[in-house]
Amino acid sequence: MAFTLRQIQYFVAVAEQGSVTRAAQNLSISQSSVTEALKELENDLGVELFERHPRGLTITHNGHQFLRHATKILASVSDARASFSGVQSALSGTLNIGVTSLVAGYVLSDLLARYRRACPGVEVSAIEDNGGYLEHLLVGGELDVAVMVISNLRDRMALQAEILETSPYRLWLPMGHPLVSADIISVADIAREPLIMLTVDEIEENTGKLLSALGARPHVAFRTRSVEAVRSLVATGAGVALLPDLVYRPWSLEGDRIESRDVSGSLPVVQVGMVWRKGSSLPQAARDFVGIAEAMRSGRAR
Repeated sequence: MAFTLRQIQYFVAVAEQGSVTRAAQNLSISQSSVTEALKELENDLGVELFERHPRGLTITHNGHQFLRHATKILASVSDARASFSGVQSALSGTLNIGVTSLVAGYVLSDLLARYRRACPGVEVSAIEDNGGYLEHLLVGGELDVAVMVISNLRDRMALQAEILETSPYRLWLPMGHPLVSADIISVADIAREPLIMLTVDEIEENTGKLLSALGARPHVAFRTRSVEAVRSLVATGAGVALLPDLVYRPWSLEGDRIESRDVSGSLPVVQVGMVWRKGSSLPQAARDFVGIAEAMRSGRAR
C-alpha cells in the first residue's frame, strides 16, 4: 500500500512540532489518528522515522532525510492548489525583496522557488540586511515587500505586516548533556551553562531580555552570526543555545547530534512575516508574491 498525502501531512506536522500531541492540536484531529498514520507510513517505507521515548518523539536520520522529500511534496500540492485559487501569474516585471538574515535560509528559499515556478518572467532582486534598514527601504519605496522577523517591527504606523510563521524558543543541547533527561528545564538551569549566542536579527536581544527579566546572568561562551557555527559548537559540547525552533536541525554539518528541549516559563516567540508599506499600490509581481506566501502558509496549516 502506497503512502498517502494525509500521512505525509501528519508526519511533517509531528516533525515540525516535535510532539504528536501538539501536531494533533494544530491539525484539529485526535492523537490516535496521527499515531496510526505515522505507523502506517513507517511500515510502508520500511524505516523508523521517529525514536519513541518517554518525553515524546525524536526524528531519526532516516526521518530527517524523508522530511526533505515530504516538504517538497506538500509544496508541490500547495502550488497546484494555488494555480486554481486566484493566484495569477505576473507575466513580466520586477520584484524587489528584502530579507533578514535569520529568515533568508529557512523561509525565503522555498518561497522564492515557488514564486519563480509560478512567475518565471519576473526579474527578482533580493537584498539581505537587518530589520531596521529593511523598514527604511520599505518606507522609502525602494523595496516592494520584505520577508523578515516582525516580532519587534518598529514602524507599525507606516508598515503593513502579515504573519507567515510563529516559532517558539527551545533549548539546544549536545547528546549526553544532563539536561537532556531532565523532566523540567528552567531558565535558572540555562543560566548555569555556557551559552552560545546567535547575534542575527533580534535573537541576542530577546535572549538577553528573557534571562535578565528572570534574574539570570548567562555566561556567554561564544557569539556568532552563523547558525551552522552554533550547531557545531553545541553538538561538540562547547555550550548550549536558546533559539527559535525555526532554525533547529537535529545534526551539525559534521553529523553530530543536537537535542532540543522545551524550557518552562514564558519564553518569547519569533514571528516571521511579509511586510510592505501601508497604502502603497503593490505592483502585480508583488501581489503575486504575497498571494503565493499566503498559499504556502495555508498549505502548512492543513
